[in-house]
Amino acid sequence: MDNIVELHEVSKRYGEGRAAIDALKSVNLSIEKGDYCAVVGPSGSGKSTLLHIIGGLDIPTSGKCIVNDYDLGVLDDNALSGFRNAFVGFVFQFFYLIDSMNILDNVALPLYYAKEPKDERREKALEALKTVGLADRAYAFPNELSGGEQQRVAIARAIVNEPALLLADEPTGNLDSKNQDHILDIFDSIHEKGTTLIVVTHNQIVADRACKVIQMLDGNIESIIENDRKRKVSDEGNLGSVVSTR
Repeated sequence: MDNIVELHEVSKRYGEGRAAIDALKSVNLSIEKGDYCAVVGPSGSGKSTLLHIIGGLDIPTSGKCIVNDYDLGVLDDNALSGFRNAFVGFVFQFFYLIDSMNILDNVALPLYYAKEPKDERREKALEALKTVGLADRAYAFPNELSGGEQQRVAIARAIVNEPALLLADEPTGNLDSKNQDHILDIFDSIHEKGTTLIVVTHNQIVADRACKVIQMLDGNIESIIENDRKRKVSDEGNLGSVVSTR
């Protein structure tokens, strides 16, 4: 299977001198197209930094990050913006919806920046809302929705341009168990359609939904654990394996 993400000796340092923090330390990682990975580890282990570098929101201090055959280190700011809009969807713990815009317009925003015609934007935004079960709330405003509904809108916005890669950073962190399960069911549906998912989480329930779990500690990848969940599909219940990356 082809890789959609390849990190080669990627390091990220914030600050200088004694104040410097090494968020990532010579990380090597390959993620296959169509995979579903959870990134876990204690606070400060480098999880969000890893996600931001893969998504082109940050650049490595050293090393190379290749995503969907693009070497992100050689792209300027405009090219990175175009890359993110075309190939990557982002879901965060906080919803970042625009309060003055209705749900349909919030979801269609990436298509506006991609300069798609208005009618096509509306059609694609409605389809994305249908995917998350909120097509009937298209003309509501964010403050009229619950927290779980707002996160579903954020997911619809993230998938409206049909990205090859969906990145989520603690997407259920502000939700109760019922809404968490609903979001994870939506992620399963998105994954089944072929989208690659990488989810940063502290929550074991969220991690258990993924096919692989990337364990991080102190800026390093300690191991990649293949979940039993995937093995039940491919190997009829055989135990998952652990692959050391050190």
